[in-house]
Amino acid sequence: MITGLMFRDSIISAANNIANSRQAVDALNIFPVPDGDTGTNMSMTITAAAKEMASLPDNCTIDEAASRCASALLRGARGNSGVILSLIFRGFSKGFKGLEQADGRAIANAFKEGVDASYKAVMKPTEGTILTVVREASKAAQEMADILNDPLEVGFAALQAAKEALAKTPEQLPVLKQAGVVDAGGQGLVLVFEGMESVWHNGVIVQPLEGSGVTPVSTASKSTVANASDDIKFGYCSEFLIEKSASTKDKDSIKLRAYLESIGDCVVVVDDSDIIKVHVHSNEPGNVIQSALKYGQLINIKIDNMRYQHANAELGTQSNDEVITPQTAEPENNYGFVAVCAGDGLSELFSDIGADVVVSGGQTMNPSTDDILNAVMNTPAKTVFVLPNNKNIIMAAEQAVVLAADRQVRVLPTKTIPQGISAMLAFDETAQPQENQMNMMDAAEAVETAQVTFAARDSEVDGKKVKEGEIMGLCNGKIKYIGKDINDIAVKATEKLFRKNEHSLVTIIYGEGAGEEDAARVEKALNKKYGSDIEISIVNGGQPIYYYIISVE
Repeated sequence: MITGLMFRDSIISAANNIANSRQAVDALNIFPVPDGDTGTNMSMTITAAAKEMASLPDNCTIDEAASRCASALLRGARGNSGVILSLIFRGFSKGFKGLEQADGRAIANAFKEGVDASYKAVMKPTEGTILTVVREASKAAQEMADILNDPLEVGFAALQAAKEALAKTPEQLPVLKQAGVVDAGGQGLVLVFEGMESVWHNGVIVQPLEGSGVTPVSTASKSTVANASDDIKFGYCSEFLIEKSASTKDKDSIKLRAYLESIGDCVVVVDDSDIIKVHVHSNEPGNVIQSALKYGQLINIKIDNMRYQHANAELGTQSNDEVITPQTAEPENNYGFVAVCAGDGLSELFSDIGADVVVSGGQTMNPSTDDILNAVMNTPAKTVFVLPNNKNIIMAAEQAVVLAADRQVRVLPTKTIPQGISAMLAFDETAQPQENQMNMMDAAEAVETAQVTFAARDSEVDGKKVKEGEIMGLCNGKIKYIGKDINDIAVKATEKLFRKNEHSLVTIIYGEGAGEEDAARVEKALNKKYGSDIEISIVNGGQPIYYYIISVE
């Protein structure tokens, strides 16, 4: 039987195993654009779960361990590969629900639930990816469980099938075959399974190698301090997590919410399997704590005196703790916005056009679901629009939708910075949420985006050979130009997208590695060709990775 202790240790082992090979998995990415690489995203995602596992006692059940693992993975998920990994283990948690230990049939059922959860999240599943690998692992687990109800044999069969499926991925995806590599996400999943198998079969936790650790991206959240007058009705802001106890008499968090609403306001009670997240403004923080203790032990306790905070805010002071601690804002406004971007200039631009919170992140810094959730909860609005502005952040943002307790979250699947800007400019405060969402996405999809960056690795894409360090011009995400001069590539990429009588506005956003003089040269070249047919704006975005991000509309 697989015990809770074995599952706990296997997750820690899995996190160490993929961290040890993180860079090798990153190197499997065939697209040469610098991005939030698969190995790094998957490693950071499961490391979040490993940290949670380390706090579990040896006598935990497999239900408890799997549930806590799934919750931590959901919050720590980064990038599409990390989100899919979290969904696989969400399925595991469902398969192990109510069990103290797992036999072979339970392991097979957990795999099936994992496959179902991950496939449902992907609109157009592609063969030769992580989804194929987990599906084949699940199939082998089912077949073995029908023959022998031994969890070790079922787990081993799943691992072997995963390895075989991984080896076949180049035959299913021509781009992998051309590059001579297997799928990066599938490889990451195999490493996770290998780490787990080491504990299940041999009782050995894979140990981390020196220098293999991954440091998650930290994003500073805006501090939400009471902006009311000195006469604040409820003076103490209490925030904490409750680790629910199996022995407690109180099971229904609705009763807790009702009590907190009777003694305060701004109440948020989010019941997520084995964790309850609580936020409340009250004058009785002691009673808040006592009522919560009926449900289990408390962690991450934070109590702020908002009257004191307000007095300090008026004096222009702010404690370091207020800067780094996530806050929950009362949903006072009808609408609010969370935007993801990197670069001081872009952050300021999104704030200027209406973003309440800007999450630091982008191409190589994919924020986690929890980063986005904290930003949503820090937005003082009933309906919060989230703009990921990167295709590898959309899935993580979508996972935050179900976690936001007291406000509606709508994710606009913007894939580029220009799409995000155009979407926000199309917002109509008098329109309903659904109408706004449709109009904003129509505006986003009408924008053409050119990007100029460098090749992170040698590669061949669409018959074009690219050497590490060469300059690339992307048009709507596809590599169209390769060269050595960033300004020349920028002009060519813009000309590729700009069509007279259809487009008239071009915005040149220059970042690190390009200066205002460079942008002016690009502007001069475009003006020379298009004359009065084109109107050009130049913005200092300060973004990393991309020398230029150019919108054409």
